[in-house]
Amino acid sequence: MNIILREQTAGGTEFAAEVLNKLTERKSILVAGGAGFLGSRLCAVYLEQGHRVICVDNLSTGRIRNIEQLLDHPDFSILLHDICRPLPVMGRVDFIYNMACPASPPKYQADPIQTLRTNLEGAFNLLDLARATKARILQSSTSEVYGDPTVSPQPESYWGNVNTVGPRSCYDEGKRAAETIFHEYDEVYGVDVRIARIFNAYGPGMDPDDGRVVSNFITQALRGEPLTIYGDGSQTRSFCYRDDMVSGLMALMHADGPVHEPVNIGNPVEFSMRELAELVLTKIRTASKVTYLPLPKDDPRQRRPDITRAMTLLGWEPAVALVDGLDDTIAYFAAEIDAHPGRTVAAE
Repeated sequence: MNIILREQTAGGTEFAAEVLNKLTERKSILVAGGAGFLGSRLCAVYLEQGHRVICVDNLSTGRIRNIEQLLDHPDFSILLHDICRPLPVMGRVDFIYNMACPASPPKYQADPIQTLRTNLEGAFNLLDLARATKARILQSSTSEVYGDPTVSPQPESYWGNVNTVGPRSCYDEGKRAAETIFHEYDEVYGVDVRIARIFNAYGPGMDPDDGRVVSNFITQALRGEPLTIYGDGSQTRSFCYRDDMVSGLMALMHADGPVHEPVNIGNPVEFSMRELAELVLTKIRTASKVTYLPLPKDDPRQRRPDITRAMTLLGWEPAVALVDGLDDTIAYFAAEIDAHPGRTVAAE
């Protein structure tokens, strides 16, 4: 069955194809969290290039609709499984992506114990599988390991400023500890590990109700609701379009030689929340206005990656500007809202 993919913005898709062209034979890829926003796109790209894909997901936040166009593909299989439990060895596995954890604050704060277990037990279980199959494994870490940073942009050498007992700690500290687990499996067992620190990915495939700022602003504007800015809106984020992010993850996974130190994957162009809201409002005809609410505890004041390491080691940098990537994202959310008009928007 041919894969039916949404039309893509140029940039990351072409880079990903170039990365996979270096592979000399058909590979078997396991994507934990493969029904999620980024995981499902990884599955689709590998299938498109002729590889076998195993999607592992318990569908707690992943969505079947993200992979429904892949279900009948002869090289695609799905295992409904929680990575907090050990995974069965399913024959040959060459590459493993650990994308399995909610990434939006409302989702990971809803069950903080499960968030920690997913990050910690999930890391051990996937690394044990990588060790058993001699697979290379990539950990999807996060810019949240830097906490509320005191330096900008944030290089990988920055150790961060994280509150260990705050509302975001289950995610921030879970991801930090997972990086340590990956590091030790490399040091002790020689597992070939890769660690990607993801900075604010967005694009088609996001859950409109996931509570992240891009999805919040777009869905609020499409529904004519107020755009909710927390604090005074001066806090910043750097947004990386989905296909750029996926191509960066794949470039790290398939980089020649050992790349075992963390690598920032993101777009270094920084936007304040006010600027993002204004940009969304210029693109959507709406009666929406901006409203301001109190800033949540431990909300980072700025977030901007130093991508020197990614550019030097991987030859990767993002190609899609926010002003362009938002067009595809808005069109996707508009179709989602038309199909499911009763949804509400979660707070970030």
